Amino acid sequence: MPRILAIADEPFPGMPDLTTAHPDLVLSCGDLPWEDLELIVDLANVPLLFVPGNHDPSLRPASEPPFPPRIAVRDLEDPPGPRGCINLDGAIADVAGLRIAGLGGSIRYCPGPNQYTQREMARRARKLARRASLKRRRDGRGVDVLITHSPPKGLGDDDDKAHEGFEAFHGLIAALRPQLVLHGHIHPHGTPRPDRRLGDTRLVNVVPYKVIELPT
Repeated sequence: MPRILAIADEPFPGMPDLTTAHPDLVLSCGDLPWEDLELIVDLANVPLLFVPGNHDPSLRPASEPPFPPRIAVRDLEDPPGPRGCINLDGAIADVAGLRIAGLGGSIRYCPGPNQYTQREMARRARKLARRASLKRRRDGRGVDVLITHSPPKGLGDDDDKAHEGFEAFHGLIAALRPQLVLHGHIHPHGTPRPDRRLGDTRLVNVVPYKVIELPT
């Protein structure tokens, strides 16, 4: 039964909580400084997978001039993002006995990276669903956990434009049928945010952090 430490948006309390939690993996739902994620992965000494939030830097590699070629240099460079952590934005990974998919970003409400219109996120969600379907055909395994930065529209989001959820996540969850969806972006501000359900899937707002045990 893997133990997940899920974090997002607000500073994680620190080492005492890590030693108490004894996580098998850490899942970050975005908007945490990269240096904090690097520290957490060092202290926890377990895999850390993340998706970016709307306040995170862009993870797209910087453009390079076509000439002169820089293949040897590029191969030695670290990928964008926190060192020692796995970028799960639009990707799927098998870690600690779980198949985990991720989709970062928020609704587009101002200029900046990691923001999408409803239509743009729908395209990204369809692409992720196709990727999960191909993996399921190959090995018969479905997605256990989906991590996102924003929640589905109408399920734990807020009324203001910046915190609107994504309509496409309803279809994505129906296609993937994960046991668990973890998201951030919506700050509790002292008010408890109850878990929600969409079909058989449990949706959890993890801000600032949650420790969850999930049967495999």
